[in-house]
Amino acid sequence: MAGAGADAPAPAPAPPGRSVRCPACRAENPPGRTLCVRCALLLDPGPGPGPAVRLPRWRRVLRRRPRAAPVAGTRPRRRLWRRPGLGLPLALAVVAAAVWFGLPHLPWAIGFAKEETGAQEPLPPAVFRASSSAPGHPASAAFDGFSNRYWAPGRAGQDVGEFVECDFEQPVKVRKIIVFSGTSARRDEFLTRARPARITVTLVAESGGRTTKRIRLKDQPGEQTFEVRGDRVVGVRLTTDAAYGTGAGGRPAIAEVEFFGSRHH
Repeated sequence: MAGAGADAPAPAPAPPGRSVRCPACRAENPPGRTLCVRCALLLDPGPGPGPAVRLPRWRRVLRRRPRAAPVAGTRPRRRLWRRPGLGLPLALAVVAAAVWFGLPHLPWAIGFAKEETGAQEPLPPAVFRASSSAPGHPASAAFDGFSNRYWAPGRAGQDVGEFVECDFEQPVKVRKIIVFSGTSARRDEFLTRARPARITVTLVAESGGRTTKRIRLKDQPGEQTFEVRGDRVVGVRLTTDAAYGTGAGGRPAIAEVEFFGSRHH
């Protein structure tokens, strides 16, 4: 057969250029190859990101380091202790600063909380006056701690504008008042005289300032509690604005007035 004994054609010469070494298996690859002849890794992934730039110190401190991924087929180990990040020290520093700057105000805060949530003490007045008083029913009867004695104005038929007032020995903090309307807490005696329906409470402060609050009373015997607040109060006036059961010659009576709050120290 013609050409049967002829020599085989010579292999093509290798292309000019330097061989490429695989970065993974270190195998030599002919120039121009894209994949490694041994491990098929991409030989020339393209231009890199360029030279690394050193970050500023504050960026390096705040930067979170990426966690290394576990090797395939292995179970990640649990860390018994993990180094705290920057957030915990900052939070502790803020709490410490708040405690440091808040210490001077701590006694005031404790006193305020105790005053608002604790039991309030009775504040008995020392001096008593009235616009007028019926015989046997002076102004002091409205503040003596007994609800079976009462104050009533001395002018018959006068049910608006009459007042009873008192002074304290020292400035007090008033937080509430209790009023027993009428002549007594007993119902059979309660209806024997007129009763205040509306009262204007005037608190006189040590500085001379005045705070007023209008309260409406129910036409029923027994105590009625109202929130009336004032600081450094030295006197209180209760003025009758309207009354129940005045009729002919009725005089709106007040059996008892009690104040609660605290004393200034």
